[in-house]
Amino acid sequence: MAESTSTSPSRLAVAPTGGGAGVGVAPDGSPYIRTIEWDMMNKTKFFPLSMLSSFSVRCCLFPLTVIKTQLQVQHKSDVYKGMVDCAMKIYRSEGVPGLYRGFWISSVQIVSGVFYISTYEGVRHVLNDMGAGHRMKALAGGGCASLVGQTIIVPFDVISQHAMVLGMSAHAGSKGDINPLGIKSWPGRSRLHISMDIGREIMRRDGFRGFYRGYTASLMAYVPNSAMWWAFYHLYQDELFRICPVWVSHLFIQCVAGSLGGFTTTILTNPLDIVRARLQVHRLDSMSVAFRELWQEEKLNCFFKGLSARLVQSAAFSFSIILGYETIKRIAVDEQYKHQIRW
Repeated sequence: MAESTSTSPSRLAVAPTGGGAGVGVAPDGSPYIRTIEWDMMNKTKFFPLSMLSSFSVRCCLFPLTVIKTQLQVQHKSDVYKGMVDCAMKIYRSEGVPGLYRGFWISSVQIVSGVFYISTYEGVRHVLNDMGAGHRMKALAGGGCASLVGQTIIVPFDVISQHAMVLGMSAHAGSKGDINPLGIKSWPGRSRLHISMDIGREIMRRDGFRGFYRGYTASLMAYVPNSAMWWAFYHLYQDELFRICPVWVSHLFIQCVAGSLGGFTTTILTNPLDIVRARLQVHRLDSMSVAFRELWQEEKLNCFFKGLSARLVQSAAFSFSIILGYETIKRIAVDEQYKHQIRW
């Protein structure tokens, strides 16, 4: 038993992530690992559980993505007056299925999520060996992970967003062209056939490049977003650890830090996300055209368009993803570290 309770420096040397942020002190005075690193986990447990967690979160929160996208691509407030109004109109018109438009094609993001988290943790591991601080590791890892993830997911995102906005014009006389591909979506038509039609029409009109429409805008929106989110996550986590009593749940602090990080990055990057959505759905020629059109329509309101839906979505996703991610890391951690893990 002496070996399992050892707290010598050699046993804790793998835990720190820079600046002493990797080790905390439990209420009973014993040290614990605050950041579970990549080489501490059993990957055969981590990857399947991570995919299951990601799918579960997406199932629960996908309607917020649909609402956010429809709010962003409408002309001013021609169709919806806000998040609640959007949800009610979609539900009254199409029922629950309307809130899950584009879900199955979007669920491919679960696969890209594996590459995302592998890249994030891999970059952190490399920078850890180079002696980088934990916030720098988070910033670089988050940016690299998003670059890899967006490269994989943008084609599916383009198809998914076209599917999300089909039928918007049925609610009101929108001035914006919200079905530029002319896809038929009569009642009873399966989501699979609609998605296939969208894919074929994009290929016919634009070739393979059409599936990467808005790719640059996606990178500009999501790479900084991801980098800042992970950096803010660790920043808020450190501050919460500093001010919260030692008896407060470690996992709860991490979930709150994730939500605060989501709030911060969402506010900072909202206009870029609107431009990305419009490029992909309205088929505009460039980011400058999208920015100019958005400014002419919205002026300063472009900083707040769809923001309430994005804030709710971001906070809910961030809390849920961190809850799943950090829980799975605790479950998948190697046996030799389990006695140093605190919930």
